[in-house]
Amino acid sequence: MSKIVWDQVGERFGETGVDQGVLFPFKNNAYEKGVPWNGLTSVNEAPTGGEPNPFYADNQKYIEIMSEEEFAGTIGCYMYPDEFKAAIGEVELAPGVTVGQQTHEMFGFSYRTKIVNDTNGADYGFKIHLVYNALAGVTARDHTTINESPELEELSFDFTSTKIPVTGGKPTSHLIIDSTKIAENKVTQLQAFLDILYGTESVNPRLPSPDEIADLFEGAAPAELQVAITPNDDATEVGTDANIIFTFNTKIVKESIVVTSAEGQIISGSKTWDSKGKILTFNPEDNLSTNTVYIITISGIVDIYNRTLAPQVINFMTGE
Repeated sequence: MSKIVWDQVGERFGETGVDQGVLFPFKNNAYEKGVPWNGLTSVNEAPTGGEPNPFYADNQKYIEIMSEEEFAGTIGCYMYPDEFKAAIGEVELAPGVTVGQQTHEMFGFSYRTKIVNDTNGADYGFKIHLVYNALAGVTARDHTTINESPELEELSFDFTSTKIPVTGGKPTSHLIIDSTKIAENKVTQLQAFLDILYGTESVNPRLPSPDEIADLFEGAAPAELQVAITPNDDATEVGTDANIIFTFNTKIVKESIVVTSAEGQIISGSKTWDSKGKILTFNPEDNLSTNTVYIITISGIVDIYNRTLAPQVINFMTGE
């Protein structure tokens, strides 16, 4: 048993600031690569719903049902990325010529807030906020004259959001990563997450799904990304009805694998993943030809830790 003690050294916490905003435009049913949101001044979170609704019977409160909670808020900024124009209904007809009152496109975005305490200040930690399926409304803008005390115009955009599925939980449109809650043995995963969100020299920044993030922090990263392929390189007498199987040692989020004949003709077929995203099966649309060399070009492989696999080419030959 222990007695409660308030405000001990190192246990006085707070949250402050907002920075490192990233916009993820949504096009063709997928999020495009992230772009920096310079000039971000605030993100005011204003969830709606989540209220008890009482029902009465027998002259007394019978039951209460909570209404669905929706994530919404307001983004404040001095300026926004050009890619955000589509989100606020602006379309560029020609370079420098923009019209408004067009269709508002959906978008995702992320931002960081600082966690402070009494011993480490703003260096104690941070939270990364991810928002999915957001829609921005119109906003008022005040253009005023420059005087002896000039001020920048601060813009604000109200937004709502639509939830996405979450395995093991209810759908959500807002996810938070708290660096102070990440175990010491998960530091590699945290850096991998930041590399996914902000990009690296070789991989574009992208918005990962809640399920992908959960998978990322669940396990330990292998030392390196590897793949085993069936049939093996230089294999012969491969059956004409055989599938091509790629077994990776970690979950894969992107690939550009192509199967061709020795003459360069692309072989059509279907690709299916196992439930863990580690085994890819390529099933040719038609049986392969007999006594024919086929080439597998493995490229564009990115795993859940944002690591890439060096491109490689292997070949095999079918039998009679």
